[in-house]
Amino acid sequence: MEEVLKVENLSKEFPGVRALENVSFNLYKGEVHALVGENGAGKSTLIKILTGALSPTKGKITLFGKFYERLDTILTQQIGIAAVYQEMVLANYLNVVDNVFLGIEPSKLGFDRKNEKIKQLKQLMKSLNYEGLIDPKVEVRNLSAAQQGMVAIMRALVRNAKILIFDEPTASLSDREVKILFSVIRNLQKQGISIIYISHRLEEVFDISNRISVLKDGKLVGERITSETNSDDLIKLMVGRDIDVNIYDKDRKIGEEIFRCENLTNERIKNISFSLKSGEIVGIYGLIGSGRTEMARAIFGADKLFAGKLFINGKEIKLKSPVISKRHNLSYLPEDRRRQGLALQLSIKLNVNLASYGDRSNFGFVDLKKEKFVTVDLVKALEIKTPSISQKVSNLSGGTQQKVVVAKWLAANSKIFIMDEPTVGIDVGAKNEIYKLINKLAKEGSAILFISSYMPELISICDRIFVMREGKFVGEVKRQNFSEEEILKMAI
Repeated sequence: MEEVLKVENLSKEFPGVRALENVSFNLYKGEVHALVGENGAGKSTLIKILTGALSPTKGKITLFGKFYERLDTILTQQIGIAAVYQEMVLANYLNVVDNVFLGIEPSKLGFDRKNEKIKQLKQLMKSLNYEGLIDPKVEVRNLSAAQQGMVAIMRALVRNAKILIFDEPTASLSDREVKILFSVIRNLQKQGISIIYISHRLEEVFDISNRISVLKDGKLVGERITSETNSDDLIKLMVGRDIDVNIYDKDRKIGEEIFRCENLTNERIKNISFSLKSGEIVGIYGLIGSGRTEMARAIFGADKLFAGKLFINGKEIKLKSPVISKRHNLSYLPEDRRRQGLALQLSIKLNVNLASYGDRSNFGFVDLKKEKFVTVDLVKALEIKTPSISQKVSNLSGGTQQKVVVAKWLAANSKIFIMDEPTVGIDVGAKNEIYKLINKLAKEGSAILFISSYMPELISICDRIFVMREGKFVGEVKRQNFSEEEILKMAI
């Protein structure tokens, strides 16, 4: 097989941190080589070096037979390396064709040749068996997450990418959209394009890859041919221990109703009614665009309701804003924790107390002792791994950041938690810690509304699951009747 990329003894050091240590990795033409590991294992650092965003401290990179001491972003584009990230960087108010050709527009005498762009784009979509699935003239902001991912892929391909890096591309996709993406990846393989595929979802890695490399603490700890390994083997390499896959807590006691909503309606949701009991974990499943997040935001008071009633501890409450929701011990952990749930450039201490400073201050002065005590107590209780409570949240792993969001609402005395995709972008070890934390909250009497597009985790941890489609509840399934097939049928 033709080797298109070879990395030898690559290391990268930051002040006080060794992010990569003597990592060797290679990639063949037309191969899908998966890269797995816990958050902080070094995957992102390796990818940033390969795309030219970072320079290695030492090591050797050979691309298409040519040795490079270092890469930069312009050089990698010329060589043919491109990355498709979980959070696509697209021009939302431009249409599809303008996004794909942004910066390389074909022109004649200074005039944009739109018809030529559309023709090229349609030919590309046909070669990927994606013909007719996206309108080239529609604005990107109106596309689904899966379609936006395809725009990013096509943007790379029109720049003659020979190596494509996919970083958690399915984190917010439905099962159906994942199948479409994998079909496209297989077509890319047939055309000789090489793929580096990063995902925390091991079932996807086994479905799409030829080889798997495992990183842990900045080191390469194993390489496997996909057909010759299994999930248990990879998990042991990744985390150095066995992971408990049985996460449902049978000893958890479900108490009285503490939350109820009736006929919630706005422009995105219709007649939503359900209740939550103390100690209960209730799942919400639905495909992208089903209205799950819109429902969560409306309950929390972030989006306006046209009609409906909300009750907490049997009393009707007008939750018109997040501030009022907080007063009634209702919290919301948003899907995009980095942009909406955290102040990334502030410390753990400030983030933990962010929703509670009204209770931590007198006449505008913060009670510094209480602020520190609450933070230290929650960092210990939630097992937040950090050298100091003064550490910037931006420097923490995804799983640790999610724990900080939970700590923020615990500091505000929350008892009702709405969690929207709480494990997105989190590795298998950290996911297990989040599941344990959710069980612990429920065991202590909190009620959890767990929204996820990843059905296996809902089935593993929930007492009931509601299924959403087109802004409505279309079914409720109790634990004894859980079935992936039946839940998916309802969703589609």
